[in-house]
Amino acid sequence: MTAITLRPLAATDSIEALTALLHASYASLAAQGWNFTAVNQSVQTTRERVEAGQAFVALSASGELVGTVTIAPPKRPDGRYLGDPVPDCYTQPDTAILAQLAVHPACRGQGVAERLMDIAEDWAHAQGYAHVALDTAVPAEALRRRYERRGYARIGDVQWAGKTYRSVLMRKALGPTASTEAHP
Repeated sequence: MTAITLRPLAATDSIEALTALLHASYASLAAQGWNFTAVNQSVQTTRERVEAGQAFVALSASGELVGTVTIAPPKRPDGRYLGDPVPDCYTQPDTAILAQLAVHPACRGQGVAERLMDIAEDWAHAQGYAHVALDTAVPAEALRRRYERRGYARIGDVQWAGKTYRSVLMRKALGPTASTEAHP
């Protein structure tokens, strides 16, 4: 297994490189006909999404960006989420929102996604949130099962404008510590 380091996104990190990572990571989902936002989002959308919360990155031993996740505070009930009305579960004051989980295809199977989720959940817990919510495509069964194994439960669904699929909304209660793993 290659050494992977996790850390918060830094001001010096390239948003263009982060966007390219998202595109590469979500290409396999696009090939299945699912037009997730990260499949082809603009650099500006990436910037707006990471600025809305706390982004973390995974770096290879050579310093290459190989993974990312963003965890954000709840949205305003009268606001918008990527242009759509905000689902109720994303407006709860005790709930952080997990998004843009991505691992470069060459680095999959090494536990990077799990470590990214750990660090995002730990951040949410440290900020005082009791829950983390996310959404994913209903037909993306492997993704749904991954989240269920981590304790996320289906709490509803939503049809985002322009998406080729319906999304499931999921939420997880955070315990005393979201994870016990160190994040080297």
